[in-house]
Amino acid sequence: MTTQSTTVPGPAADAATRPVRALFRERWFSTLFMTDMWERFSFYGMQALLFLYATAPAAEGGLGLSDGMAGALFGLYISASFLAAMPGGWLGDRVLGTHRAMLGGALVIAAGHACMAVPAHLTFYLGLLLVACGTGLLKPNLPVMFDQMNPGAGSAQRQAAFSVFYMSVQVSALIGPLVTGALGERVHWHLGFGAAAVGMLLGVLQYLHGAPTLRGARTGPAHPLPPAALRRLVRGAWAALAVAALLITAVTAAGGLPLRPVLALCGLASLVVPVWYFRRLLRGAGLDEAERERVRGYRKIFVPSVLFWAMYGQLGSVFSLFAREHTDREIAGFTVPASWFQSAHPLFLLLLAPLFAWLWLRLAAGTGTVRKFSAGLLCAAAGFAVLAVGARLADGGDVRVSALWLLAAFLCMTCGELVFGPVGLSATAESAPQGHRSRMMGLFYLGAALGAGAGGQLSHLVGVLPLWVYLAGFAATAVVTALLLYRRTAQI
Repeated sequence: MTTQSTTVPGPAADAATRPVRALFRERWFSTLFMTDMWERFSFYGMQALLFLYATAPAAEGGLGLSDGMAGALFGLYISASFLAAMPGGWLGDRVLGTHRAMLGGALVIAAGHACMAVPAHLTFYLGLLLVACGTGLLKPNLPVMFDQMNPGAGSAQRQAAFSVFYMSVQVSALIGPLVTGALGERVHWHLGFGAAAVGMLLGVLQYLHGAPTLRGARTGPAHPLPPAALRRLVRGAWAALAVAALLITAVTAAGGLPLRPVLALCGLASLVVPVWYFRRLLRGAGLDEAERERVRGYRKIFVPSVLFWAMYGQLGSVFSLFAREHTDREIAGFTVPASWFQSAHPLFLLLLAPLFAWLWLRLAAGTGTVRKFSAGLLCAAAGFAVLAVGARLADGGDVRVSALWLLAAFLCMTCGELVFGPVGLSATAESAPQGHRSRMMGLFYLGAALGAGAGGQLSHLVGVLPLWVYLAGFAATAVVTALLLYRRTAQI
């Protein structure tokens, strides 16, 4: 990647009309690209191992959980990562600014992966918590920084630029599961988690190296807290940290807590907190009536997002289960690790993102966000329907089917994400009131948190229902919702 320019184009008109490919000549783009690339390496690498490690017998170094419990744990982790984007966005807007929020988030993620590299159950769960918190701090602020560095772009240009960015970071997301999967499944689980820690540390170093090229590195929060409120926040944070340390010490001394009630309580929180936050944003964020109306209109894309992200949250759990139990993984005498199939998702993202970037420019004038989301849900429904057919052919695990069934399902889900990801981020950026942009990005991830939390709780049905029935239920729900959405013509 070239880095010919180290400055941000000033005139908004130039930013709005220049080709999207020109982004690759910007130094700031390479900095954000490399930072998010390493974050995706660690995220996808750890995600590829999480479900398989959780279901592995304790004698083999795993947690020994049932498929349903492991699916719920995976869904809760994804939900917590998205849910943490709400306070992460607030901290970016009011306390830290986008630059410090991103740097702090990257450091916390690296610390979390390092904890997971330690072969102990307590450090594993602590690491999951840290990774979720760090992701919540980094992810809502990164697209805000990206949008700050690309001023004056119109709706279609913004959607195309986000699609290109989506494509760029998939390089390491493709490699991550291959590296961590080979180490985790073939050598030692925690060695795989350690590889994710190394990747995130490289991301931190890359960000520090390129930070001087970012406008956000020289600015503070967009809507800073008053000094008195900031002091109260700092005191409260230290008090909360002390309480958390005492609770962890007490739980450790008592031999730990039963996992099932903890998952149930956390799952309930992931369903309740997003609804509470949405209402609080409308009532107490200091918005005028026009800004509140824009946030209310955002619900038109928020509701279908919940269903899509509930399906997306199954990629690392139910799809991994299908890979391990129902997929023929023998190639010329070599057994492909089940975790390697998680690389199919970023591979398809890498290949298809340019096509979708071109598509959003072509459809700019004729297709609203709601109808695009309808198409995205149909793609997700097709993926689950394909996998349901494959699971039915597998006949309860007695027969292993071709890997093409799983790959086709990943392909359809990727098409869905390339709608809900770039288009959702673009619509969120357009809807954000001044001074509340990071929190609006938190609202985008709020739908993902609600969906992943619901999907994680539904994962308990795996093992109770035949797998093909479970998958077909999601597919049917997505089709019905997509058809209802298609009738709505509102432009957001």
